[in-house]
Formats: sequence, C-alpha cells, structure tokens
Amino acid sequence: MPVRIVQSQHNSRLKELRRALASPGRNASGLVGIEGPHLLAEARRAQLSFACVFVAQGAEALLIGLGLPQETEVLRLPPALLSRALTTETPQPIAALVAPRESSWSDLLGSRPKSAPLLVVLAELQDPGNLGTILRAAEAFAAHGVISLPGSVSRWNPKAMRASAGSVFRVPLLSAKTDEALARLRASGVKIYTTTARAARPADLVNLTGPVALVIGNEGGGVPAEVAAAADGSITIPCPGPVESLNAAVAAGVLLYEAARQRARGPTSGGAE
Repeated sequence: MPVRIVQSQHNSRLKELRRALASPGRNASGLVGIEGPHLLAEARRAQLSFACVFVAQGAEALLIGLGLPQETEVLRLPPALLSRALTTETPQPIAALVAPRESSWSDLLGSRPKSAPLLVVLAELQDPGNLGTILRAAEAFAAHGVISLPGSVSRWNPKAMRASAGSVFRVPLLSAKTDEALARLRASGVKIYTTTARAARPADLVNLTGPVALVIGNEGGGVPAEVAAAADGSITIPCPGPVESLNAAVAAGVLLYEAARQRARGPTSGGAE
C-alpha cells in the first residue's frame, strides 16, 4: 500500500487525529482516534473501516499483520511528531482514524430473537476505566448491549478503549436520552433494575433470566433519582467483607456473571420476580 511521508505538525490528517483523541465522540468527521497495535488489531478484527493509519518511522513492520486494504491511507511520521499527537504517557508508534459502527435499538433488543435481552444502562458513569471494563464484562457474559445515558463518559475515550481490550468495537452501545431509553425498555417488556449498596434484594434472589436492564450509576452519586424512580426494583451484591460498596465496574461484572449463571441453568434458577 502507498505510504506518504509527513514532516509537519500542521498536516490536516494529523490535526484530525489530535482532535479525535482530545475530544472523543465529538469529531466533526465522525471518525474515532485509536492508538497502539493491540487496538488497531482489534478494530481490524471487528471489520471497522480505517480512514487513515499513522506509523512512526522505524515501526513500519507493525503494518504487516494488520492486513489493511490496499487503498488505506498510510502516513509515516517522525516518532516525536506522532507522539505529540497521542494521549498516552508512553505513546505507541502506531495510531489510526477509524469509522465506528453505529448501533440501533434493534441491535440491543432484537438481534437474538431466541434470547431475552440482557442490557447494561450507564447512568452518568464518568470514569473511562470503569466504562471500558464494563464493556469487556458485557462481552464476556454475553450481554446484548449497553445503553449510555446523558452525562456518561464517551466509549471512545482513549482510556475506555484500552480498558475494554477491544470489546468497545464489538459490544453494541447506544447513546440515548433518559426518557427515550426508559420508554423503549418498558415497551419491549424489559425489567429495569437499579443497583445499590443496601436496602435492596440480593442479586441471586432476583430472576435475571428474562429481559433485564441493569443500571450502573455514577461512581460517587449512584443512580440518578429520575432513573431510580422509574425502575422495577433495586438489587444489591451481598459483601461479607468490611466494605460499604463495590467499584462500579466490579459491580457490573458480578451482576452480569450472575445473570449469565442463571440463564445457563434455565428460567427457574433465579429468585422470584
């Protein structure tokens, strides 16, 4: 594939990469910036379209295993020039602009007709590491998708993408307004459960084999009152140790595991509705 040499920080594609990484999800072109050989390989595995690849001089061998289409635009830059555009403390020698795959309600609610939807709802979740870990857990435990409510961190945040280990490219995620999301879930017969540290039913006593949405709230403030008031109930994870609550991502992972465990055993494995 043709490789073009770039020596200026004012190159338009390099500026676009810088903007995409600095303001994830708000790039006017709709492209997402990713960095590092692992994420690029995962994006290729997910069959995303690569608009442009940036590689540092001396690291061209990283292009070989990606299997990029011949027409892919590739820019070779001095390592210092590429590093200044990236966001990690130890910048990787390769990055890309990719076109993300957009998800729809049918992806979350109708993609597996024989399987009851298992969804995660992010309610003002703000830590990108938590988001990435939740996406990874969602894929691991066969969740149908994730709904991101206003105030939640972008999945294209570089830290979120790294924490997801590539799941960000494969797990359907839909950003929606709170009223719309609640209405859609109710219309589809999905039970909405908020998560709380106390005064709730233990997760293993709640039937999670049917259509379920698990709401994960803000790391400091929990689930917003508007969402909590509209929920069908609240669930908790009993902790015998001397801690008050679990990290948001850990809680999501435990609940998704419990849902997967119940579903593997059949519709009567959980508690009563």
